[in-house]
Formats: sequence, C-alpha cells, structure tokens
Amino acid sequence: MAAPELQDDFYCSLVDWSSQNIVSVGLERCVYLWSACSGKVTRLLDLSEDGNSVTSVAFNKQGNLLAVGSTYGGVQVWDTVVNRQLKMMQGHAGRVGTLAWNGNILSSGSQDTFILQHDMRMPSLVAERRLVGHQEEVCGLKWSPDNKYLASGGGDNCLFVWDLHSLSPLQKYTRHLSAVKAVAWSPHHHGILASGGGVDDQCLHFWNTLTGELVKCINTGSQITNLAWSKFSSPLVSTHGFPDNHICVWNYPSLRQLTKLTGHSFRVLHLAVSPNG
Repeated sequence: MAAPELQDDFYCSLVDWSSQNIVSVGLERCVYLWSACSGKVTRLLDLSEDGNSVTSVAFNKQGNLLAVGSTYGGVQVWDTVVNRQLKMMQGHAGRVGTLAWNGNILSSGSQDTFILQHDMRMPSLVAERRLVGHQEEVCGLKWSPDNKYLASGGGDNCLFVWDLHSLSPLQKYTRHLSAVKAVAWSPHHHGILASGGGVDDQCLHFWNTLTGELVKCINTGSQITNLAWSKFSSPLVSTHGFPDNHICVWNYPSLRQLTKLTGHSFRVLHLAVSPNG
C-alpha cells in the first residue's frame, strides 16, 4: 500500500489496524481505509475545506469506530461500516497526536499538554475528564490490557501512569532523556510497561508498575518511535529512527535481540499489528 503523503512527524500517530482487518492511514488532510482482505481502498474523510490536517487515527476494539485527531485540536469519531461521522469533539487547544480507546472511553493527547477523556455514551461534546500532568506535548497513550490504567508519554521526557478514576497520575517516571512516544503494556506479564525514548535518549525501559520500579534498561542506539508486544508470545517489536531507521525484535525478559530488520531509508514512524498478531 503506497502512502505518498505520510507526514514525517514524530509526534503524530497516523496508522492503525482494526480487528476487522482494515488499515486506516492519515495522509495530510485525508483518511483512507484499506481492506487487507479485498485490497479495496476507500477515502473516509477529507479535511481540506477548513485547511485542517489529520494528526492521529485509532480504531476501537470492535473495529467499527475510528477516532481521528486533527491539527486544530478536534477529534472526530466515524462509523467505518457505513462511513458516517458520529461525533465531533472539541476541547484541545493544539493538535491531537495520539488517541487510545478503553471500551466506550476515548482518550486524546495533545500539543496543549492535556489528556481529555470522552465517554461515547454521553451526548455532551465536552470531555468528561481532563488529566493534567505533562509539561509538553502528549505523544503516546496506551491503556493496560485490563483497561484499568492509562500510560502517557510526552515531549517533557516523562512517562505517567493514571487510573480510570483519578485526575492525578499514580506514577511518574523521569529516566528518559528525550520525548516518550513509544509506550506498550505487556499482555503476558501483569503490570509490565515498556517505554522508548527519542533521539537524545534511545533507551528502552521496562517498568513494574505494581511496585514503581525500573526492571530493565537497554540502549538501542537509535531513536525509538514505536513499541508493540506479540499477542501470543513474549517478543517485543521496536521501530526506530535516526541513525539506523530499523526494526528490532526482542525476547522478553532476557532482552536478547532476536532479529534486526533493515531497508528503510527514513525513520520508521508508524507501526500497527494485524488482528491475528
């Protein structure tokens, strides 16, 4: 699938893969859907009329709803089965670079440093909760497998852990030396959270959020842009930018590098895992 207008922006999340085997891609002002089964490509939306741009996309667990963040701070929610917009939510004063679903709850992280949480069951277009903690742009959001905790990474080099009900972070990790976009919870080891730092850090950290302790740290030698655990076994995938622009597969907990995939000439900014893992 060609994506000629994919933005080269570390702080955006422009690719996601649904449980219904549909890939969504944000290309400048448009969002396209590609069916991995049929190969059919559909243009879902176009923000050209108001000069807006797509900055993030994220499917819900069922794969029928797609959230789309934009430069002007709005978040649209679309039904991708019938290609119809369901909601348009405001509240952010900067671009929305990261989105994360937790059932009916949609979390959005923005350049305005805030995390907003919307309940799709509520008629209000204003966020139900506003999480304040980061000092710079929020660029990474992931809910834990049990849907109880939200991890957030930011341009302030900080990693926070929030619970479903508190407005203050439960934990704050400050070991990274660069922006934290890459965040992933282990589906196999309860409470284990992985995070990766940007170009001035390049380190992969593993945290035990049950105790608040750093479990392991490894210097990868390159900017870390994304992390994803295997659904069915222990390996973890990391994607990278400067200087190597490669993809690595790590065994956990030994952190032995299983393979290193090369071939990209620019940084690997976006990563999505297929529904079958």
